Amino acid sequence: MDRVKNSMQQVPNAIPKVIRRSGGANSLELEKENFERGQAVSINKAINTQEVAVKEKHARNILFRGAHTFWAAANRLPLSSHAVLCWKFCHVFHKILRDGHPNVIKDSMRNKADLTDMSRMWGHLSEGYGKLCSVYLKLLITKMEFHIKNPRFPGNLQMSNRQLDEAGENDVNNFFQLTVEMFDYLELELNLFLGVFSSLDMSRSVSVTAAGQCRLAPLIQVILDCSHLYDYTVKLLFKLHSCLPADTLQGHRDRFQEQFKKLKSLFYRSSNLQYFKKLIQIPQLPENPPNFLRASALSEHISPVVVIPAESSSPESEHVVETEDLVDTEAAVETKFDDLFGTSAATDPFNFNSQNGLRKDEKDRLIDQLTREIQALKDELESFRLESGRLCQALRGRVNELEAELAEQSHLRMQASGESEFLRAELDDLRRVREDTEKEQRSLTEIEKKAQANEQRYTKLKEKYTGLVQSHAELLRKNAEVTRQMTVARAAQDEVEEVKKEMQEMVKASQEASDTQEQQQLEQLQELQRELGSSRVELDALKTTMTSSQQSSEAQSVQLSTLETEKTQLAQSLTTKEAELTTLGEELQQAQSSLASERESGVKTAESLQNQLNEKESREQALESELGASRWASVQGAVLEAEKIIQDSLLQIHHPAHLSCTSSADYLVSRCQASLDCIDRLNSARESFQADSTGGSELVRAVTQCGHLVGDTIVQGSATSHMVPVEQAEALSENVKACGAEALALLGPMREQETLSSADGSRLRDVLQGILATAEKLRPRGLELQQGELGDLVEQEMAATSAAVESAASRIEEMLNKSRAVDTGIKMEVNERILASCTELMQAIKALVLSSKDLQRDIVESGRGAASMKEFYVKNSRWTEGLISASKAVGWGATVMVDAADLVVQGKGKFEELMVCSHEIAASTAQLVAASKVKADKDSSNLQRLQQASRGVAQATAGVVASTKSGKSQIEETDTMNFTSMTLTQIKRQEMDSQVLVLELETRLQKERERLGELRKKHYELAGVAEGWDSRIKTTGFRS
Repeated sequence: MDRVKNSMQQVPNAIPKVIRRSGGANSLELEKENFERGQAVSINKAINTQEVAVKEKHARNILFRGAHTFWAAANRLPLSSHAVLCWKFCHVFHKILRDGHPNVIKDSMRNKADLTDMSRMWGHLSEGYGKLCSVYLKLLITKMEFHIKNPRFPGNLQMSNRQLDEAGENDVNNFFQLTVEMFDYLELELNLFLGVFSSLDMSRSVSVTAAGQCRLAPLIQVILDCSHLYDYTVKLLFKLHSCLPADTLQGHRDRFQEQFKKLKSLFYRSSNLQYFKKLIQIPQLPENPPNFLRASALSEHISPVVVIPAESSSPESEHVVETEDLVDTEAAVETKFDDLFGTSAATDPFNFNSQNGLRKDEKDRLIDQLTREIQALKDELESFRLESGRLCQALRGRVNELEAELAEQSHLRMQASGESEFLRAELDDLRRVREDTEKEQRSLTEIEKKAQANEQRYTKLKEKYTGLVQSHAELLRKNAEVTRQMTVARAAQDEVEEVKKEMQEMVKASQEASDTQEQQQLEQLQELQRELGSSRVELDALKTTMTSSQQSSEAQSVQLSTLETEKTQLAQSLTTKEAELTTLGEELQQAQSSLASERESGVKTAESLQNQLNEKESREQALESELGASRWASVQGAVLEAEKIIQDSLLQIHHPAHLSCTSSADYLVSRCQASLDCIDRLNSARESFQADSTGGSELVRAVTQCGHLVGDTIVQGSATSHMVPVEQAEALSENVKACGAEALALLGPMREQETLSSADGSRLRDVLQGILATAEKLRPRGLELQQGELGDLVEQEMAATSAAVESAASRIEEMLNKSRAVDTGIKMEVNERILASCTELMQAIKALVLSSKDLQRDIVESGRGAASMKEFYVKNSRWTEGLISASKAVGWGATVMVDAADLVVQGKGKFEELMVCSHEIAASTAQLVAASKVKADKDSSNLQRLQQASRGVAQATAGVVASTKSGKSQIEETDTMNFTSMTLTQIKRQEMDSQVLVLELETRLQKERERLGELRKKHYELAGVAEGWDSRIKTTGFRS
């Protein structure tokens, strides 16, 4: 019964009948048939015509190891006739491709042609499910092609970083192509996303309705694909930026930026829908896209992860606004089945009477119910027809209103087109003026860049020179310190010698004194010994006398006592003398020991002073050798630096960016002359260094300056070759390269002190003289003027311009007075207005010339230095020639304009000539202003006055043109034709004559335009000859 109930829900082509199984079928066949039957039932339950979301349990049951069973059931479905059925088929097929076996993709490729035809067929519908089915089928075809071409990618696109690297096979070309394919894949995913959202009314809660859920359900698979594609695209772009230049990947970055904005917006909108909140957790992308130009930004990238809850509620479990009849379709079908066959069959299968009676009554009731429903549908159809008729009438009225508005807009468009033509002509004029201004600005910017580069080069050279000067000063200070120490050491040595001599004299004197004292003490000792001997002799005599006179009287005993007393005194005095003699002996020994110690200390002091003197001398010799080594090291450093500068210059002339650099021949002449002078200084400095090695600083300066000047000559020579004909350019380029080679050959022997004398600069001098001769030939002819002639010519031309302006002003005043005396009425009014505007123009030109003189005087005073004004003009010859040319043009323009104004006042001239002269004067004054301010300081007050005067000239020129046009229109209004007395034949005749005249004037206008073009070409050629371009104009080959 369940199988019958389920089959009634499906589309008209039900499941084919299964062949009756025989009793001999084995269990495997039965199992296979049951599986196929169950899969077919699940497919038909998932893919049906009801506008509800595919149930998750049915979609989960449709997973195969191949796609044969799925396509066997899908091919029997009317996918080309029912859009909802095709939409649900795409949803199920997408899920099978993502979650099914890998063989599903291979087996499905044989149906690619059918899917393509179906997508093309549904694409003819512009709304509803048809358009969505077309986009979805294109996406599925692209998905299959992507996985067939890249078999390493599984259907669900889940890969690790290692697998992603293996997919590209470590080949940057494969990664590049893979990124493009992912961009195409993601683009179709986003198109389906946008198509679904654009088909829904987002102002209502569409995500809780069955129809809305039917359209939103496939987006879950799309979100899963998009998250992986975005992550892989970011990683591949970082890998490509690490291998390829950033310019090559500009298209990839632009395409990623666009897809990033769309994907971020779609993820944000999807996360706010109630339908997705319980089914899937949608990640949010970062605020700003990754910066692929910064490699470290890869570590900041966070892969978006889409989370599907394990027990997520299926779409059919969501609460919907529809009734149970829209959601619980199985219950409705089951109820109808019970109504048709009866419910008592399950309980009482043998009660046939009650079953048949119930069926008859129920059929009548169903017929009545269906009849009422048909009548209600007819009424609803009739009301729909009436409403559509009313809407058609309203739309016809709206169409009529829009047609009237369209006619009015067409009329306005015609008027606007006429105004746009006039504005376009003025815009072309302004564009030409802007282009000229931009060209001048670019040339000025290039000049400023060159000046800045030269200034930076000069600053670097100055810094290096300052460093050399400081090192040289430091060495001089060390030399002075060593000299001072040597002087102190010599003085100390002299003092030691003097002390030594004094000590020797003192020792000698002390020895003599000690010898004398010792001699005296010996003499005293001998004298005392003699006295002692005499005393002993006397004592012996007294003893003898005492012995002989012992029997003498008491007088003799008294005498004896007296003698004994004297004897005692003499013994005491002898003892005293002996003690004194002992003391003197000790003093003598002390004096001898102190003398010996003093002699030893004096010897030691002399030896220490001698050692210090020897150390000072050895230190002085070491410092002198270090000083010589540092001098030679500075020379070697300067030589190496000069070689690097020249080698860098040789590399610069081969750099592609150098091809756009240009230079003038006169500047090249100045560089060559400076290089030749520097070579002379280098030779003299080398010879002086060989004669005296203390003069190394001069050689260092000469070598450094020579390297810079020769390098600059090489660069400027190559830049000049870009502006000359091919033959001369090749010769100049060869000379420049030879100059670099000879310069390196000159500096090579100077790196070693032994080969310094073999350095010869004669060959380098010859090459530089050759470059100088070539540059002299390339200089413009105007530079051949002598110093005095060029300086005087500037003053003469400025004076002539002032005189021409003064003369023109006076002539205009005379013409004005003459016109007032002769003319009357409109003619006098027109003449006065034109001459007044011409007078204002002359006054403005006069103020401009005076301001230009003041500015030129400031320029000359600030830039000439110690040179005179004429020398400054000669040094800046190109600028001087520009001033001369601009001054001539201003004076000539003023004279021609006065002549044209005189003819106009007399009635013999044309107003157009006066307007052309005004424009020519404006151009000439602009040339004079540009030539004057090219060397001026931007903060100069005279420059501001000059610019103010230039604006005054422009306003005055506009006034002349305006007054001329106004006067011309007034004169033409007075000369209107009178057609009152003319017949039809006369009018027709004059009309034909006017047409002939128009044709003649158009032909003449075309010829005059061609003649004007030829004149401008010839003027350009003549100006080129005056500026030295004649050789380049005649030659067709140029350097790019």
